[in-house]
Amino acid sequence: MENKFMKEALKEAQKAYDKLEVPVGCVIVKDGKIIARAHNQKETKLDTTKHAEILAIQKASKKLNSWRLLDCEMYVTLEPCPMCAGAIINSRIKKVYIGTKDEKTGACGSKLNLLEDYTFNHKVEIETGIMKNECEEILKKFFKELRKIKKLN
Repeated sequence: MENKFMKEALKEAQKAYDKLEVPVGCVIVKDGKIIARAHNQKETKLDTTKHAEILAIQKASKKLNSWRLLDCEMYVTLEPCPMCAGAIINSRIKKVYIGTKDEKTGACGSKLNLLEDYTFNHKVEIETGIMKNECEEILKKFFKELRKIKKLN
């Protein structure tokens, strides 16, 4: 079941890739159905807060008419940063499935673990490594191509 939803998150990551955005995709699931999907749009919108997770949380909140995303699960291709981890905690998401770790800015186990290591009023479960190879591959391909583009300029 995890692969089914991570495949959908990867489709979102591909949309970001196609827009020359860092290819991160995210879906939010409730009762076995996707209620929100999003991808990074920082470059497109010129807004540092337009991460896939934040955009998906906003869409899910609108869909449920509540900021509390109780019993919702998030599938995201790359480990959330501190900003997104904070939003995940505050929105009361039940569990986050992560494709691949982010060794530079990850806040769900790589650099720090906001979701499990602190005594916030809400605990979020984490499962990592869902379709890890596919999630890593799209990022590696993107940054390899980006370096080529920058060399040409």
